[in-house]
Amino acid sequence: MVEIEKIKTFYADLFEEELLLEMSEIGQLIRFKPNDILIDLDQQITAMPLLLEGAVKIMREDYDEGELLLYFLEKGETCALSMTCCLGERRSEIRATAETEGELIMVPIHKMNEWLAKYNSWRLFVMNSYQDRLDEMMRAIDNLAFNDMNNRLKNYLLEVASVNRSKTINKTHQEIAYELNTSRVVISRLLKALEKDGFLQLNRNTISLV
Repeated sequence: MVEIEKIKTFYADLFEEELLLEMSEIGQLIRFKPNDILIDLDQQITAMPLLLEGAVKIMREDYDEGELLLYFLEKGETCALSMTCCLGERRSEIRATAETEGELIMVPIHKMNEWLAKYNSWRLFVMNSYQDRLDEMMRAIDNLAFNDMNNRLKNYLLEVASVNRSKTINKTHQEIAYELNTSRVVISRLLKALEKDGFLQLNRNTISLV
């Protein structure tokens, strides 16, 4: 059970009082810290996450067993890809990893179909979530198709700074390379070039955007 006031903080303007009460009664509150794996690849999905606080990154595995960052989730959002797996009772095709500390509610999958028929606000939320995630995936595809690695890196750093609400990025060169599906050597070289251009400052184990 989750405190109703906590849910209302993020969803009072979206959902009916009756739906908020149901979420409070059947939802499971989960607290997480950075780098916690919340949903793993090939995991059987039994519940859908609704993010209350923090940021979560959604990664997709490629054919060479590397991974690629698709998008970030922030408070008040859910993952459309995990939602699709819930509705289709399929295994997860993504990995959801905590970018920051935070909290989320896990909603059992049997409630999803019930709420689609019962609550208009839930139907709108699901449709809008699909559209938002589709837009973000299209931007990710455009980034891969039309931007060189230098611009991809700049966009990535700006997005990480945005979800963390800080111009200081606490990531190693290897971590950045992993999320952009490239090598550490390439990332180190590009970061040094961006520092020379005045875009950022490299510190010990941190990167500060200027």
